[in-house]
This record gives sequence, structure tokens and C-alpha cells, in this order.
Amino acid sequence: MKANKLVCVFLFLMLGVACAQQTNSASDAVHNVTFQKWLAQAEKGDAESQWRMGVYYAQWALPVGAESNLVKALVWYRKAADQNFAKAEYNLGNFYSLGRVVEQNPAEAVKWYRKAADQNFANAENNLALCYANGRGVETNMAESVKWYRKAADQNLDLAECNLGVAYQFGRGVETNLVEAVKWYRKAAEQNNAVAQSYLGICYGAGLGVPKNDVEAYKWLMLAVAKGPTNALYNLNHIVHNMTPSEIAEGRSLATAFVLRRFSITNSDGGIETIKGCGSGFFITDDGYLITNNHVVKDATKVRLLTGAGIFTARVVMLDAGWDMALLQILAPPPFAPLPVAEGLDVKLGDMVATVGFPDVGLQGFAPKLSKGEIASLSGAGDDPRYFQISAPAQPGNSGGALVDVRGNVIGIVSAKLDASVALAASGALPENVNYAIKSSLLLSFLKSVPSVSAKLKAPVTADRKFEDVVKSAQDAAVLVLVY
Repeated sequence: MKANKLVCVFLFLMLGVACAQQTNSASDAVHNVTFQKWLAQAEKGDAESQWRMGVYYAQWALPVGAESNLVKALVWYRKAADQNFAKAEYNLGNFYSLGRVVEQNPAEAVKWYRKAADQNFANAENNLALCYANGRGVETNMAESVKWYRKAADQNLDLAECNLGVAYQFGRGVETNLVEAVKWYRKAAEQNNAVAQSYLGICYGAGLGVPKNDVEAYKWLMLAVAKGPTNALYNLNHIVHNMTPSEIAEGRSLATAFVLRRFSITNSDGGIETIKGCGSGFFITDDGYLITNNHVVKDATKVRLLTGAGIFTARVVMLDAGWDMALLQILAPPPFAPLPVAEGLDVKLGDMVATVGFPDVGLQGFAPKLSKGEIASLSGAGDDPRYFQISAPAQPGNSGGALVDVRGNVIGIVSAKLDASVALAASGALPENVNYAIKSSLLLSFLKSVPSVSAKLKAPVTADRKFEDVVKSAQDAAVLVLVY
């Protein structure tokens, strides 16, 4: 392989980046009862409650960011800071650093960061380090900057770990040490810090401080690209040119596994169960029965569902390998938002269809994704009558999702796509949007063997509906199926 030509762009982390990570737990302040409790305690002089009031006005009070609310936030932060409350001192430092409803004053920002840093508050230590690195409010002193980065990094603050990695890579306040740089990049990257993931990918791609490994480079750069750093995409494009399809597939698999790792669970023996795969599913009854593909859950020892209300365990009720269907039941209290299932006997070529599912969650994220297209054929590959061919795009993870018509009725289950390698070998061309869905008539036949479920199916919708209402129904019914 040719050596990768990588751009090592120095992403100097300015104060605004560090300040974007507000350290607080005040989301509950939106609830009136809690708000009134905090207000009463704050007025009595409780420093933490005063800080929470500051967070409320700075981040939650509507309209968010209004000058009047920021003034109130500043008042409460100052009250708490005057009592040496570290989080308020840090927030007050941010106000002076950014010039929020006060005149921008880097020296005053440094004063408050130092007060909080002297209490071992990691975010303030990191920001103080940035001030020394940039000469903002204090004379530039790279050695002092590294000292404060290290204090924050030793508390596992990902921003400081990444910044310390930068210091070691470029010899800023310490001797250049690429191995040490990789160590700190990895610590931050494992905490999902996108900048560190980008740097770590560059190191693997160029063999800086670590053996050259294009697969690992692809993994980390892809994770960074999913969050936005532009230099990661530039370097990823160079990496890809030197990789085989199997290496790219391995890199994507590693990236997906990294993202899904957050859903690992501890079993009764104390071992860690990791996700083996995932797909889509949809509710068909309001008491929690749902459908997915057999191939999604067939090898599962445990199934969990990610819904809008949280993550819940599910039990497998019935499988059918021949029709590639699985009936599950969520172990959570109802009600749910089921979709009606239609016979689909009047489906015509060219009818518009849509699906909401969870494709490629490792890179695209866990929010449901809409895909729409048309009925491209009333039969599947080789004229298989069990399937519709659809032009709606489908990717790994869409399997098991509901295919709905313009009224929001289920007319199929997204289940397969034409194998690209087979099509290429047979025709010399790659297929584009050749995907398949199992017909709903087969789903209804499958459910007849469970009368207690089929009796609770919603009647198909016959009236016209707005497309946005159809999408909303499909989204409400959709679940991410996690297989262990």
C-alpha cells in the first residue's frame, strides 16, 4: 500500500470550545416544584441552589439566551461564587471570557477560573490551561498550561486529555512524545471526544506514535466525521483510497461496535453482554406486541428495545424463519402507538411507500430515519410473490421496519436488499435502491396463529391523511431492536 498523505491540522482549542461543556445537572429546574424549592434555598443563601438558579436562567429559561435571563444568571452565579462555590466561579469565568452581559475581560476570567481550579474543578483547570496557552488574561506560559491540562486530565476530563495529547504531539510545553500523545488522544476518544478521535485516526493512518493501521484509522476518523470535524473527512478520504473493501467493512464494523458499546449490560454472573446486532421493529398492538424480522433476532440470547420512552427488555413470542418474521412483546407498561396492518391486496406499481427505521446506527445515530420511495415491483427477486420490490433506500438496520402506504397502513416489512456482489457478478453493474419488503398479507397469516394478538390489531385507515401525519405515526410506532 502507498503511504497515506494525511493532513495534521492543528485544531487549537479556543476558550469557546471548552466553555461549550457546561458542567451542571440542572435540567430538573424546568419543573416548577423543583424550581421553587431551589429558589427558596437560594434566597436563604445556599450556594449550590444559587448556582442552580444561575444555570436555569442561563440555559433553560425561555427565551434561552435572552439578555434579561443572562443578567439574572450572572447575579446568581456571582452570589454563589462569592461563597467560593467552584461551579459558579467557573461559570462566572465563562461570562467574562465570552463577554456575556459583562464587558469581556480575560484577566477577570482567569481570576475566577483560578479560584475554581484551586478547588480541583476539572473544567476550570482546563480553561485556565487554555488561557496560559493563548496568553489570554495572563502571560503565555506553555509549561504552566500543561500543568493545568494534566490536573484536569487526571480527573478524566476528555477536553483536557485531548489538549494534553496536542501538547505532546506538537511539543507545546513538554518534549514532543508521540506515544504519550496517542495515549491521551485514546483516553479522550474513548469518551467520544470527536477532536481526539480525529487526531487518533490521523496517528493510526500515518503511524505516528502507534503502528500504522488503516482499519483503526478508518474507525476513529469515521466516528469523528459523524460528529463534524472537517479535517477528519479530508483524512478519511485519503485513507479510503488505500484500503480494500474488506478493510473498509471491518472499520465500519468497529465504529458501529464502539457506538453500541454504551448499551452493553452486566448479566447475573457479573459478565458483560455486548450487542451482537440491531434492526428495526414496529408496534402492532397498544399493549406492546411488535414485529421485526426473524433474521434480526434469531440468534439472540436477550433482546432490548430502544423507544422514545427509554430502553426496555423484550421477549420473543414467535419466530418464522421461512417468512422471516418475528413477534416480540415489550416488557413495559402500555400504552404504545401501534400501526394498522392492511391486507395490501390493492397495492399497485408506482404507489408511494415509506418506512421509518434505524439504519446504520453506529454512524448515523439513534434517531429514527425516514426513507420513502415507490413500489417498484409487485414481486421480489426471481418474481418471488412473497415480496414487494421497493425503491425506498434501505441500509443495514432498516430490516424489520414497517413499510407503510400513503394512509399509514402497514403493507410490508422491510427485510432485504439485492446483494451487490451477486448483481455485479451477474450483470456487471451495481444495483441502486433495489430493496424488498415482505407483504403484509403474509404478516396477517403469520399472526392468525396467535389469536390473542391478531384480535387486537387496529383496523386499516381508509381516509386520506397528510404525509406528515403518516410519518409521525410510523415514527411513534418504530423501535430500535438491540440483540445480545
